[in-house]
Amino acid sequence: MKKKLCLYCEEPMEGRIDKLFCTPNCKSSYHYQKSREQEASLYNQIDVQLKLNRRILKLYNKAGKATIRKEELIAEGFNPRYFTNYWKNKKGDVYLFCFEFGFLERKEGRRIKYVLVQWQDYMN
Repeated sequence: MKKKLCLYCEEPMEGRIDKLFCTPNCKSSYHYQKSREQEASLYNQIDVQLKLNRRILKLYNKAGKATIRKEELIAEGFNPRYFTNYWKNKKGDVYLFCFEFGFLERKEGRRIKYVLVQWQDYMN
């Protein structure tokens, strides 16, 4: 009877007949390699962009409120089409948020700027 080979390292295996991997390490390595070979799913692409947006907003908004040119954030990889929630103030301005960091687009002269804010309790 021929011994079954591990799917990852191709070494002969002992034990159960339906066993696919010789060690937990081979199993983990095999699945990691398979996941790296596949294209990123839409969910993963969106998740990566949301986290990047949050990181950029946090970087430029250290004081809790800031104003910055739109093209500066875009150059860092920020994409304003990806956000997790929004908040509308009494004036009707709609702030878009990436988790707890938000932005509002404003036009000042010919330049488009973002007003950056951090989520506050009164926004609930």
